[in-house]
Amino acid sequence: MPTATAQPTADVPAPPELGRRRTNLVFVTIVLGMLLAALDQTIVSTALPTIVADLGGGGHMAWVVTAYLLAETVSTVLVGKFGDLFGRKVVFQLSAVVFVGGSVFAGAANSMLMLIAARALQGIGGGGLMVTAMALIADVIPLRERGKYQGALGAVFGVTTVVGPTLGGIFTDHATWRWCFYVNVPVAIVMVVMAARTIPVVRSPVRPVIDYLGIVLVALGASGLVLGLEWGGNEYAWGSAVIVGLFAGSVVLLGLFVLVELRAREPMLPMHLFRNPVFVVCSVLSFIVGFAMLGAMTYLPTYLQYVDGVSATMSGVRALPMVAGLLGASMLSGIVVSRTGRYRAFPIAGTAVMALGLFLMSTMNASSGPWLESLYMFVLGVGIGLAMQVLTIAVQNTVAYHELGTATSGVTFFRTLGSSFGTAIFGTLYSNQLRPNLTEALLRSPGVPPAAVQSPQGLKQLTHAQAAPVIDAYADTVNYVFFWVVPVALAGFVVAWFLKEVPLRDSARAGASDMGEGFAAPDSAEAERQLERAVASVMRKEQGPPVSRRVLAESGSPLGPAEAWTLGQIHWRLRVRGEATLSSVALAHRMPPEVLEPAFARTAGAGYAFAEGDRLFLTPAGEAEIERLGAAWRSWLSARLEDWDVGDTEDRALLDRALDAMAARLLEEDEQGQERIAV
Repeated sequence: MPTATAQPTADVPAPPELGRRRTNLVFVTIVLGMLLAALDQTIVSTALPTIVADLGGGGHMAWVVTAYLLAETVSTVLVGKFGDLFGRKVVFQLSAVVFVGGSVFAGAANSMLMLIAARALQGIGGGGLMVTAMALIADVIPLRERGKYQGALGAVFGVTTVVGPTLGGIFTDHATWRWCFYVNVPVAIVMVVMAARTIPVVRSPVRPVIDYLGIVLVALGASGLVLGLEWGGNEYAWGSAVIVGLFAGSVVLLGLFVLVELRAREPMLPMHLFRNPVFVVCSVLSFIVGFAMLGAMTYLPTYLQYVDGVSATMSGVRALPMVAGLLGASMLSGIVVSRTGRYRAFPIAGTAVMALGLFLMSTMNASSGPWLESLYMFVLGVGIGLAMQVLTIAVQNTVAYHELGTATSGVTFFRTLGSSFGTAIFGTLYSNQLRPNLTEALLRSPGVPPAAVQSPQGLKQLTHAQAAPVIDAYADTVNYVFFWVVPVALAGFVVAWFLKEVPLRDSARAGASDMGEGFAAPDSAEAERQLERAVASVMRKEQGPPVSRRVLAESGSPLGPAEAWTLGQIHWRLRVRGEATLSSVALAHRMPPEVLEPAFARTAGAGYAFAEGDRLFLTPAGEAEIERLGAAWRSWLSARLEDWDVGDTEDRALLDRALDAMAARLLEEDEQGQERIAV
C-alpha cells in the first residue's frame, strides 16, 4: 500500500520534464524575446537625427526614448503578476503581439506624436517580454543549470548595448530608419511560433495581489515630471500654468502613491525599504547612472553625425569605445567583488570617473579628432561601468530574502526612471540651447536655408565655409548638455561615500560577476524564485566533485549514488503527483523501462522500496533515507545562505518552505548522465 508520502503536495508545482533539445529551443525563444525588448532601448539613438529631419518635432526627440522606458517600467510590474494569474506562456505571446503592433505603428509613423505613442506601445510589450522571459527560465530550466542560463540571459543586455546603436545606423543608412522597427516583425513572428510549439504551460500555485492603484499613481506622477521637464523652456515657459500644473500634479500623485504603498497588502515599492540606508543610496546612485548612461547614448550620435560628419552607421561604431569601457569596467568590477567581497570603492570611483568623462566630452569640438573623442568616451564608459555593476549586488546583500525581488525591482525602477529623466533633461538642455546657437550660426552664414541645417545630410551639402558656423553651433550645444550633467555625476560621487559596506553573502558573491546582475534585468519578485536563483548561482560557482555526491557523502547515508537516485525518483513523484511508476521514470529519461528495472530492483532488494506491478513505493527505511538526504540538502543550502535567515519569524518560515521545495526538486535533478550510473 502507498505510504504517507504518496499524498501530492499542492504547493510544490511539478517542474516540466523537457529534453535537452526542447530546453535549448525554449531558451532560444526566450532569448529572442529578451533581445527584441532590450535592443529597442538603444537601436533608435543613431537614427534620431534622421527621424527628426523626416518627421520634424526636434523638441520631442527625447520622448522617442522616454516613452518606451516609462511604458516598459510600468509593464514589468504588471506583467509579472499577470503571468502568475494567466500563465507565463500566454502572457509572453501576448506581449510579443503588443510589441509587434507597436513596431508596425512606429515604422509607419508620419508624425512625431504617432511615433511616440507607438514607442509607448512597444514599451508595454517589451517590458512584458523581459520580465516573462526571466520567469520562464525559472519555470523550465533545472535548478542545477539555471545559473548559467540566467547569466547568459542577463548578458543579452550587454550585447544590445553594443549592437543596438550600430544596427540602427545600418538600417538608417542603407534602408530607412523605419526598418529599425520593421525588423522586429519577422523576428517576433518566429518567436511567437516557437513559443507556441516549445514553451510548456506552467501556472503559479499562488494567486498574486496586484497593486493597481500604486502602479497607476507612480506612472502618472513620473510621466508628469518627465513631461514638465521636456516641455519647460521649450513648448512653454517655466513659469507657465501648464508647467507649474504638471509639476504640482505630479507631486500630489507621487504623494498619494506613498500613502497607497503604506496601506497596500502587497505594495509595488514597500516604503519601509527606504529605512534601509543601503537601498536608499543604491537607488539614488542607480538613478544617476541611468541618467548619465542613456542620456549620453541618446545624444552622442547627434554630435558625431552633425559635428564629425559621420554616417549613422559610423556614429554607432564610433560610440563603441564608451560601450567597451562600460562593459569592461562592469566585468572587471564584478570579478573583483566576487573574489574580495568588497564593493564600496567602485561606486565612489565610478561616479568620479563618470564626472570626469562628462567634463572631457563637454570640451570636444570639430578639431578634437576621433582618437581623442574615443578616449573621452571610453573614460565615461568606464565610470558608468564601475558604478553600475555593484549597485544591485549591494542591495541584494542587505535586504531580507523574502524582499529580495522587490528591492531588486526597486533599484531597476530607479535606474529606468533616471534614464527617462536623463533623456528628458538632456533633450530640454539641447533644444533650449540649439535654437539660439543655430540662429546665430545662420546670421554668420547668410544665404543658407534653415532647412539645410536640420539634418546631417543637408549639412553635408553645404560648403565648408557655410557649414562651419552650423557645425560649431551643434558642437557647442551638445557640449553644453554634457557640461551641465557633470554636477549630477558629482552629486553621485558625494552620495556614494554614504554607501555602507556589509560583508558579502555567498549568494551575492557568486552572482557579482554575472552581467545580468549589473544590468538588473527585470526579474520576479517572488521570494522562493529569488532564493532558487541565488542557490543556482552558488551551485554554479561550486568547485570540486558534483554537489549531489558531496551532499550524499556528508549525509551519513549508507546509500550509493544509484540507490539515492532511484529513491529520489520515487519520492519526488509520490510527493508531487501522488504516484510513481517505472514507466514514467523511464519516459522522463528517454530510456526503455527494461534498462532501469535492475537499478530499482536492487534498491527494492536492499529494503528501501517495493513495487506493485509498474507502481513504485518507499518502505519506512526508504522514507528515513529520503528524510536524511533532504536534511543534508537543507544543511548544505543553509550553510551557504545562513545569513539570509535574519532571525525574523516570517523570514525563517519562508526560508524553510523554500528550502523544502528546492530539496525536493534537487533530489529529482542530477548531474547529466547520473541516471546511467544507476544501471
